[in-house]
Amino acid sequence: MDSPHTGTAVTAVNFGLKGPRGWAFRGVDCTAPAGSFVAIVGPSGSGRTCLLLALTGRMRATEGHAEVGGLRLPKQLAGVRRISALGPVTGVSELDSAFTVAEHLRERALLQRRFDGSLRSLLQRPSARRAAARARIDAALAAVGLDLASLPKGERTSVRDLERLEALRLSVGLALMASPQLLALDDADLKLSDAERAQAWDLLRSVAEAGTTVLAVCSEPPADALRISTAADASRGDGATGADTSADADAGTGADAGTGAAADTDTAKNTTQDSTEEGAADALAETGRS
Repeated sequence: MDSPHTGTAVTAVNFGLKGPRGWAFRGVDCTAPAGSFVAIVGPSGSGRTCLLLALTGRMRATEGHAEVGGLRLPKQLAGVRRISALGPVTGVSELDSAFTVAEHLRERALLQRRFDGSLRSLLQRPSARRAAARARIDAALAAVGLDLASLPKGERTSVRDLERLEALRLSVGLALMASPQLLALDDADLKLSDAERAQAWDLLRSVAEAGTTVLAVCSEPPADALRISTAADASRGDGATGADTSADADAGTGADAGTGAAADTDTAKNTTQDSTEEGAADALAETGRS
């Protein structure tokens, strides 16, 4: 984390992504100011992960548009990828269980210097480069509250031996080393106890308060998070599904979001969660990710 950074506003208008057999998500409208903590909620299979990846430039939407930091999606995917970073996303940016914590940190510091560093930094003496990498690592660990000394084997602890919350802190810390304007993570509260979930929300809230906009898929978001919902609304009969999204009253902002199922089905009653799951899988395979 080279210097203080600010978050980015995220907006979407009629945002949707369709695969060969159905919609992963559809009709998403949202407005989140810079530095927000935004929760993507909805049942499993409703397109939450696809929406997360689309808003970070890792998947190409097929309907509507979004803006992240003034960059328009789906046209400026590469630009959005440059200002965003992924925490844990299954199948995309998972921790390597064979690595130790130190190996993950050193690898990320090396990648940041190699691909994001200035020419001047590349010409530094080895001792100066090591000191800069150590400073970057220490800043990231401090930002996520991960104390290496508290781990079973310190920095030599294998990822497979980390508790779920420790692994979450490490993943977020690795992402923050890129000084992103937008941090995105999937299943943020998966397999966490109530006490651990509260700590996870404190972690993500602190990241947002420090200036980085946070976008997190979760099942039980905190009351103060802005929300984008992909839950189906059975009361609608036009084949599309919709949901209202809103912030806590104190946050003073909200959004509407929705999901749609397969457009090639004959009737609206054939719109099911299964088809949405197929649409998400197809869309991921069709569009790819980076």
